[in-house]
Amino acid sequence: MKVAIISGSVYGTAEEVARHAASILKTAGYEPFYNPRASLADIQAFGPQAFLAVTSTTGMGELPDNVQPLYFAIRDQLPAAWRGLPGAVIALGDASYGDTFCGGGELMRELFGELGIREVLPMLRLDASESVNPEADAEPWLAELAGALKG
Repeated sequence: MKVAIISGSVYGTAEEVARHAASILKTAGYEPFYNPRASLADIQAFGPQAFLAVTSTTGMGELPDNVQPLYFAIRDQLPAAWRGLPGAVIALGDASYGDTFCGGGELMRELFGELGIREVLPMLRLDASESVNPEADAEPWLAELAGALKG
């Protein structure tokens, strides 16, 4: 199964989590596609059969600048071929920001909903105020995702 991984990162932490996710999914027998600068055309050419979004949150609960062009391209085109595919979201944030905690992840969840992508696991929220190693903290959830995608 081909899994497209989309990431939005400010300081590189979400990119590291996405790279780690790609490694775990590859080990589990999936074919991950991860390029932090991927365009919508790149993802469509890959022919995804599942999606994983990994994003941090900036400002007042927004997506990082590096993922916004892809986010808006997807939102504008809403590729019909993606309807019904499985997907999941890992959101990075800081709980001290209250209402905007993991807001970037919520935006990706909403986009997946608009696309008709089936959420196979509840969004993983990684709290920067508690997590020293977000890649390791994501591992149990990623193992669960690997199983959920097979089902």
